[in-house]
Parts: sequence; C-alpha cells; structure tokens
Amino acid sequence: MINKKKLNFWQILTMNFGFFGVQFSFGLQQSNMSAIYKYLGAEEAELPLLWLAGPVTGLVVQPIIGAISDGTWSPKLGRRKPFFLIGALIASISLVFMPYSSSIWMAAGLLWILDAANNIALEPYRAFISDKLPEKQYSFGFLVQSFFTGLGTTLANFTPAILVSFGVLALSDKMDNGIPVSTYWAFGIGAAASIITILITVLTTSEYPPSEKELEEIQKAKAQGNVISRTVKDIVEAFKVMPFTMKQLIPVMFFPWYAMFCYWQYLTSALSLSLYDTLDQNTIYFNQAQLLTGNLNGTYNIICFLIAFALIPIARKLGAKRLHFISLVIGGSALLCMPLLNDTTVLFTIPIGSGIEVAQIYLFSFGLGITWASMMAMPYEMLASSIPAGKTGVYMGIFNMFIVIPMIIQIFSVQYFVYDLVGQNPINIIRLAGIFLIIGGVFSLFVSQPQNKGLADS
Repeated sequence: MINKKKLNFWQILTMNFGFFGVQFSFGLQQSNMSAIYKYLGAEEAELPLLWLAGPVTGLVVQPIIGAISDGTWSPKLGRRKPFFLIGALIASISLVFMPYSSSIWMAAGLLWILDAANNIALEPYRAFISDKLPEKQYSFGFLVQSFFTGLGTTLANFTPAILVSFGVLALSDKMDNGIPVSTYWAFGIGAAASIITILITVLTTSEYPPSEKELEEIQKAKAQGNVISRTVKDIVEAFKVMPFTMKQLIPVMFFPWYAMFCYWQYLTSALSLSLYDTLDQNTIYFNQAQLLTGNLNGTYNIICFLIAFALIPIARKLGAKRLHFISLVIGGSALLCMPLLNDTTVLFTIPIGSGIEVAQIYLFSFGLGITWASMMAMPYEMLASSIPAGKTGVYMGIFNMFIVIPMIIQIFSVQYFVYDLVGQNPINIIRLAGIFLIIGGVFSLFVSQPQNKGLADS
C-alpha cells in the first residue's frame, strides 16, 4: 500500500488546475448551446433532444475511461494524465469549430465530439484525487475542484458579456450563420484555456507508480491484447459488488442532475418570457436574455468558487450529507422564486468603473451557487471513503452514470411528456427544477457512511 504524502495548498491547487479548463468548456455549453441551436433554427420543444450528446457520451465514455485508466501506466506520463491530454486536445479543436456550425446537426455533431472529449479529461480527474491524496485530504481536494468548477464556468459565462460591455464587440455583431461574434470569441478563448491548463497539471504533477503486482497485471493485459475484455470485466464486477453507500447516492444524484439539465436547457427561454414576454429568438430581447443567462450562470459559479473553501469547516461540523441537504434546499427554493424576480430593481452597485448595478434577478443565482458548490464536492466525498483502493477510476466512472442517466431521462421525458404537462411554458420547467433539487436534498439525509472517514457523520 502506498504511503501517500500530505500535499500543501499550492500542490493541490496545481494538480487540479486542468479542471479549470474542462469546466470552462462545460460552462460555454451550458450558457450557449440552446441559443446556438435556436439561432440555427431549432424550436423550443426540440432543445432537450439536441442536448442528448452530453449524457450519452458520459454514460459510455466515463466508465470505460475509468476502467482503462485504472489499468494504464506510462513511465513518462503516468496513469491519468494521458487521458487529460487526449481529452483536452480534442475538446479544443471542437470548441474552435463550434461557432462555424452551418446547421443544427453540425452543431449537434460537434457537441457529441466535445462532450466525449470533456468526459475523457474529466473522469480521471475524480480518481486523481484518490490516487494522489491521503484520505484526510479528500474533502479539500474535491472542494478545490468545486472552486475551479466555479471559476472556470464563471469566466466562460461572463466572457461574451465582457466582450460586449467593454466595447470590444457589439451586441448586434453576428456571423453569417446568425451566431453572435461574441460567442465565437468566447469559444476560441475556451479552446486555449482547455489545453493550456491541462498542460500545467501534466507538467507540474507526478503520479504514484502502481505496485509490482499491479504493474505485472497491466503488462500482462497489454501483452495479451485483452484490454477491452479486461475493461468490460472490471465494469461488470464493479457493478456486482457496488458499495451500499454508492447505491444510496442514486436518488441523491438523480433529482438534482435532472433539475440542472432543465435549468441549463430552458433558462434563456424562461428569462426571455419572464422578463421580456417573448420567445422570438430574432428579437434583441432574446439576445439580452442570452447574455443575462451567461451573467446569471457566471454569478452562481462565482458564489461556488468563493464559498468552496468556506464549506470545508462547515462540512466537518455538520457532516457531508447534512450540508448537502441544506445546500440543495437553498438552491431549490431559489429556483422556485426565480419567476418572481425582475431585472429592473437594483439590489446594490459594485464600485468598479462607473459602477456595476446588480439587479434583483441575481438573487436566485446566489442560492444556486451554494447548491452547485455542494454538488461538485459532497457526493464525491460521501463516495470516496466507501470504494475499494485500486478501483477508483472505474467506480468514479460508474458514479458518473448517476449523473448522465437522469439527464437522458430528462431529455426524453421533457421532449415527449413533461413540456406539454407544464403547459409548454419554460418558466414552469425552472419551477420543476427547483422542486427536484429539494427532493434530492431530502434523500441525502438517508445516506449511511463508513465511520471515522473523510467527513463521515458522527
């Protein structure tokens, strides 16, 4: 068994820096893909199906990459870092080409490639924490990932608005396909961020080598050319002996991730209807709703990275599951209140330049930021102490299925049933998201954890 060294703050920050680039890419998708589809001619009811790429690629890619990375070792690059590099490179190329999409299906195809690449890079990052850190530092490691999730997504969401507000580009500047020029530049910046941040992690962070027994098994599997069969065997075996805690986390993951997919798909439309009483993507009001979506998503991610470190002592005192319950209830209540808020009442002014006015509508994103910080850390903290050593990659990959399966169910249920049930009103989809966040929080209270591990409840 490896005696892992305790890492200092900067070492943990550096090893997770590539997580920033991956989340920057995800942030661009969350705030811009629905609008891109609409600029290319998609209808409201078609949006869920067009978002299918993310969950399906995650469902397929992450367990496979997790199992393969468990059985990988490169003397030069290590176990997880080769996958960081491959994913970041493909993602960067996809981000560059996305704004040039000439049709809905070209954009959808690029999204499939982009999501596959992001999942290749993302999955080993969860296992990277368990590989590198002693168990007492798990919570800190995962909350640093929450910090970079918030920071990366924040900058991704605000980039188009910054380009417009500082006069670099005009709100009305569009490419030939109708996509705003600000979106083009944001995706280009995201491509650079994706590869540069991953390179920083790869070049500055080493990995622990496998034991002699593990190395023999890896070399044997490689010599026999049975990597695929071994991968399938590892995934099947992991399902059969899945820890009880992991099973209890299924509803804890299902309801919040169903909710977040509703939120990402329909926020722009809900804002356009709630604030400007229109769903016409050809109006300046819809453009304003798209920019506001980026600002609001950026705000909840600012809250996420600002509060991530503050959650560490709170989690130690309350326990991971109680903190997760409180966080999800706050975010769910915030989404339920969203349709009641407006963008004309000024809450306060940030003293930057001539002053940045913060409107009432931003209140809900403050609450959602607390939820997002917890979602990016607490379920993984509850899981990490319950899975066997040497299987972190495959189990983290399987755990991602608890994220993507709700997304797939959301896509088809909203496409063919739920959207009609809520009166074909995107505002009601946001309300449903709020209810589901609260339900997920309630389920978290019933999770049992190994005692005296991580943030286990006493």
